[in-house]
Amino acid sequence: MQFSQGAEQAAKADALVAIAVAKSLLLGRERVEILKGIDLEVHHGELVAIVGPSGSGKSTLLGIIAGLDTPTSGQVLIDGINVTRMREAQLASVRNQKIGMVFQAFNLIPTLTAQENVESPLAIGRHHGNPSEQARAMLALVGLGHRLKNRPSQLSGGEQQRVAIARALVTRPAIVIMDEPTGNLDRANSDNVLRMVRDVQQQTGTTFIIATHDATVAEAAHRTIRLLDGRVVA
Repeated sequence: MQFSQGAEQAAKADALVAIAVAKSLLLGRERVEILKGIDLEVHHGELVAIVGPSGSGKSTLLGIIAGLDTPTSGQVLIDGINVTRMREAQLASVRNQKIGMVFQAFNLIPTLTAQENVESPLAIGRHHGNPSEQARAMLALVGLGHRLKNRPSQLSGGEQQRVAIARALVTRPAIVIMDEPTGNLDRANSDNVLRMVRDVQQQTGTTFIIATHDATVAEAAHRTIRLLDGRVVA
């Protein structure tokens, strides 16, 4: 599928554009359709929740948006860049510069301090400024300016997720993708992290795309995209 010139120009105005994204897998003799022609647009500065029951395709869609998986058909543009059929080296560069990722399990490096974890994306590719200063600024932004030298084992679950969010933000990406970011947190920590995400979004204008089962997270979003059986239904 090719974009017209007008469609390309329109896509460049958005943080994310997905057009007719489909994904299927061959399981034995049967081909299983996971995504069935997803169309969506996310504008710069939006906080968008993607919701749906287990098996609806949320994680698969996030993986494709993040460039960690390839659609069977369709196209994805991140900040005007078509990432659908990029070579891995190009794709790694785009992920490093344009996409921040936050996972349910935090995925921090246990031997590094909070500051070193946040600095780690800046060691790859070209980024302006002093990595240590930028990491400290991001940790202050998420309320952990006093935890710079603590390792993950010395932090609570909520604090670890804040470090993960600071790490996702430090490259100043076009979008931050969050996969069930409150799934491993109790209600109090979940609420605290959610308030922090909203505050950061308002202060920085960063675009957040959050896949969640948590109704509280979905209610806090500017807009909710509901998936069911591999399709956008609302």
